Amino acid sequence: MASRSDFGRRVELALGSTAKRANIARAMYGLQHKRLAAFPDRAALESLRDAGEAIKRRALARLPELLEQLEASCRRNGIEVHWAETVEDANRIVLTILRGQGARSLIKGKSMVSEEMELNRALEHEGIEALESDLGEFIIQLAGEGPSHIIAPAVHKSRHEVSALFGRMFPDLPRREDIEGLCATAREILRRKFFAADAGLSGANFLVAETGTIVLVENEGNGRLCTTAPGVHIAVTGIEKLVERMADIPPLLKLLTRSATGQPITTYVNFISGPRKTAEKDGPREVHLVLLDNGRSRMYEDPELRDSLRCIRCGACMNHCPVYVRLGGHAYGTVYPGPIGTVLEPQRTGLDRLGELTEASTLCGACGEVCPVRIPLPKLINRLRFDAVRTDGGPTSGSGRRRTGREALIWQVWARVHRSPRVYRLWLALATRLRRLAPRRIAGWSDARELPRPAARSLHALARERGFCDE
Repeated sequence: MASRSDFGRRVELALGSTAKRANIARAMYGLQHKRLAAFPDRAALESLRDAGEAIKRRALARLPELLEQLEASCRRNGIEVHWAETVEDANRIVLTILRGQGARSLIKGKSMVSEEMELNRALEHEGIEALESDLGEFIIQLAGEGPSHIIAPAVHKSRHEVSALFGRMFPDLPRREDIEGLCATAREILRRKFFAADAGLSGANFLVAETGTIVLVENEGNGRLCTTAPGVHIAVTGIEKLVERMADIPPLLKLLTRSATGQPITTYVNFISGPRKTAEKDGPREVHLVLLDNGRSRMYEDPELRDSLRCIRCGACMNHCPVYVRLGGHAYGTVYPGPIGTVLEPQRTGLDRLGELTEASTLCGACGEVCPVRIPLPKLINRLRFDAVRTDGGPTSGSGRRRTGREALIWQVWARVHRSPRVYRLWLALATRLRRLAPRRIAGWSDARELPRPAARSLHALARERGFCDE
């Protein structure tokens, strides 16, 4: 995974890509304004956020028993439930299902968990075609890239870039540069794939333990086609997507769609509660639900870090993050970028490998202010920063691994100086007198800012001269 130098290179590359930065900023500022317009009544928004937070808190508090209830409800509905501790387990389960059907092709709806699994690569290695049908995912699949945003995977590309990409990949089709024409081109390419595919795959926005229902929201209709046209539907999702009862869904849908795109509701809201029944004429013969852990149980064990599992994947924290808006998702080098990725990815992969992401934050608090379910993201980022350098072997994987001997020595000296008034005054006097010897650069810190130089006279000295304090 990413080392510090890898992350630094990606950041420099992102900052140097003027066109991509403009595309991302334009889209993010647009989404900010749409969200603001979608919640004109501040009091109503806060009441809705209270409800969303309570629903997710209640579900997490009962997560183990609700997962058992979900499994029983799904099986009662005819949905096969599979448990995957790791991404390798999840990929193996999907592959086993496809092999059991003799499947050679899979049509996919949007799923960040499948990105987490690197499912496409795993299936292609076994000779199974995996085709993305979400327009943004389809674009980046053709470009050989990963998503730049969890709800808008190709947000970093302009329509002119997409047109050029389609022209290279499909030279026999008419060249279009307008949005409507590009969508029509993609529709023409993908439509026949839905009916030719041996199986379909989707993610899940919510899982209802009470009824065994998979809830899926989307705007393009590809999700509905993926889950109904092929004979087999496989849903892959994390265990944290669970809610207790169907009555919990409406407030969460209001929060999700308005926070993500400013829409009152998405074009399609799909409630999937089982395979095709005997008297029904459409729908899949089989429905499989793959529940992925991949470190989520470890997050759940920590009462504070558990809050990160409340995320409903709306992307609002990214849309409002000054760091993400200027860099885009690819600079992070992870599946989940932005503030929520800064919290999730180091927990999932380890602070020793991705702890540097916690520094990709100004701690301005914007992400926490807009989170629809009130995840205290700045607080969690600070907690992970502490875990990364703590000396007591904290609970997070890789805790303490980013603490260097040099840094430890600096803080020991700092603590010694500030514990003693006499030593502090001596240090202050030396700092002012020797200020011209202060270093011009300190690795890391001065890469993006100028180092302050001690003033010629201390504040205490000036205060004494003006009679504001005694010697």
